[in-house]
Formats: sequence, C-alpha cells, structure tokens
Amino acid sequence: MGAQKGKDLLLKMDVDNLGSFETVAGLRSRSISFNAETVDVTHQESAGQWRELLAGAGVKSARITGSGIFKDAPSDAAVREAFFNGHARQWQVVIPDFGTVQGPFQITSFELTGRHDGEVSFDLVLESAGELSFSTL
Repeated sequence: MGAQKGKDLLLKMDVDNLGSFETVAGLRSRSISFNAETVDVTHQESAGQWRELLAGAGVKSARITGSGIFKDAPSDAAVREAFFNGHARQWQVVIPDFGTVQGPFQITSFELTGRHDGEVSFDLVLESAGELSFSTL
C-alpha cells in the first residue's frame, strides 16, 4: 500500500440496521488496530527453551479510534444513541488501497469538547464485538 491521504480512511455506521452504511462524521484523525492474543504452550522440552505459541488459538480484536466533528444532526443522533443504549452496531472502515473491514463494534468511549471560539468536537473509541469480515477493494 503506497502513501494515501488520511482523509480517505472512512468510518461508516449502519444507521438504520438495514445494511445501508453512511459516513457518520467528519473525522480529522482516526486509526484502526488489529490484535491477536497469543497462547503460550512452551514446555520443558521446547527446543532451546524458546517460547512456542499455539497457532490460531488466541482472541482476536480490533479497536478504532477517531476524533472530529459530526457532519449533521442525524449522524450525531445515531452515534449518541449507539453509545447511550450500549448496543453494538454494524460499522465499516474503508481503508484506501487496502480494503474494507466490517462487523459489530461497540462505542466504549465518547468524549465531547468545545472551545468558546470554535466548534464542538468529539473523540470516540470502538471495540470489536463479534466476528469481523475483510474485503479487498
């Protein structure tokens, strides 16, 4: 993947639970990280006492963080509702020249900030809440 514009990484939510994804906010910064825990199966007879890991046995997770401004009142309401109801919703992360990650995420952190001479902005954290799928563009 070559150099890409950060603004092209999009965060979308299924706002009506019918499979139609909409970009929910004007994110100024965002990131996605994938994690896979390991299961250590090292034993006394492990070659040279080097650690051995059990392939495919750990828990996988993903975390999305973002900050920005809401693009409109409906997207503001959809994110707010998802947070206060504590429900996992279907989200998509479109990563240019890489692919699209889709699946259930729950908002685990939601912060609003504002300056007297500026706009209200937000920070949010989404944690994966089930199996994710990946498709190439």
